[in-house]
Amino acid sequence: MDLETCLSACAAHSAKLVGSLDGRRNALAEALRHLLATHAATAPAASATSPLPLLRRPAKAASGSALLLGDALMDPLLAVGNKALACGYGDETKLALMVADTVLTQRKRSRAGWRLRARVLEAMGAESAAVTAYERYLELTDDDGFGVAVKVAGLREGARLQAELVQRLATGCPEAREFAARPVVESWAKGLELHARGAWDEARPRLIGALLAQIGADAPVNEIQQTLSRYLTLAREAAGVAGGGSAPTTGRAPATPAEHPAPAELTALTTLYAEQRRARMRGPVDDPTFGGVQWLTLGEFRNRIAGKSICLIANSQRVGNSSLGKEIDDYDLVVRFNSYRIDPAATGRRTDIHVSIHKHGFNWDQHVDTRLIFGGISGDWKYSLRNRLVPGAQTYLGDESLRWPVRDIGRLGRDVWSSIPTSGFNMLWLLDFLDVSPRLDLIGFDFYESGAYRLPAAMRMPITSVHEYTSEKAWVMERAQSVTDMRISLR
Repeated sequence: MDLETCLSACAAHSAKLVGSLDGRRNALAEALRHLLATHAATAPAASATSPLPLLRRPAKAASGSALLLGDALMDPLLAVGNKALACGYGDETKLALMVADTVLTQRKRSRAGWRLRARVLEAMGAESAAVTAYERYLELTDDDGFGVAVKVAGLREGARLQAELVQRLATGCPEAREFAARPVVESWAKGLELHARGAWDEARPRLIGALLAQIGADAPVNEIQQTLSRYLTLAREAAGVAGGGSAPTTGRAPATPAEHPAPAELTALTTLYAEQRRARMRGPVDDPTFGGVQWLTLGEFRNRIAGKSICLIANSQRVGNSSLGKEIDDYDLVVRFNSYRIDPAATGRRTDIHVSIHKHGFNWDQHVDTRLIFGGISGDWKYSLRNRLVPGAQTYLGDESLRWPVRDIGRLGRDVWSSIPTSGFNMLWLLDFLDVSPRLDLIGFDFYESGAYRLPAAMRMPITSVHEYTSEKAWVMERAQSVTDMRISLR
């Protein structure tokens, strides 16, 4: 996919989003505007005599004249791909795939490009191709901060369980083979009609045959999943199993499980379906207790830090270039954030409390006494913990009372604090609110003025624009007791 064609498609799609009421599409529209503005600002330097006609498909470029994907366009283009994928609609998913292919055409070793392509293919139901792309990403990275290895394991296990489920359906209904070679819609529609008439024995082979035909035609995984789910619902209705969706007989109460227990084979099939869905969602979980981790409530966390000196270490180049390692290790508690990087002479060795946003898993495998994972949406936060928490890597883990301090504890709504609070600000606000530490210092907090100092795999991640660092800095300075080049003391 050449860059000219991709930019033309982005410009055309941007025009389609004008006046959209969908928040996700509005976010995509903003990313598209930023991409096109960046291209407009950089294109003249590359081709001053022949600007790109963005609103139509350009003519095939002469040899050697194709646009090159420079560093200035890389992050805005990837942002468009990610926002397009988040929309969840067909046209935007195709745009996201175009972006991924454009990146990989010119940068075949782009980790972000391979991960985006894998996520798009997974959303499209092309699971085998998605696994291949995820594995290519893993080959190129040393730090699997996004939990891709677990994702791949889950997809493989889900595919295995799905194949076992389909095989049991086919083995249990040999007549279905006759319908596997017929059109899917025809067999499925006839099966639904027969089921509605109460002729389940005739409906069953047609419905299973339609499923086998789907698989034979290499249908997207999400379509196969819908068919499996619907078939099992119909099978439970036909068996009169409670919860199958069938209406109760007129004049009597709904059946209970004791009245109509599910046949053993139907129970086994339903269990297989649930297991393969669970594996795809969260990957295999070897230790559901995560090494016997102890959950911390807000009050218990307060008691653990009371009376102790605390330093919060920024992921900034100012820290990376310093020689404060020994001073940092002299504090009672050392707090680090997200994809922190350790250089003993500059950053110190110890990490007592690791604070991270739930959206990635950098350093989750590093052993710490306490890990606090922040997230704004409860369901997404729980999903990330199930998928990314490493058994034995922490003794204590913050529970939901510590999930989103600024919003949930401080009740600072968007009318008071409009931007999304960073992990660092959530933690700093929490420590200031609890007010039980005799010494509370921020080391190297220049709010990214000196640039980021992170794990190598995280250095390509942009400093996100959803946070408003100016407001956070103003909040800190209003409460500072003393300020030096490297240290801000709040106590």
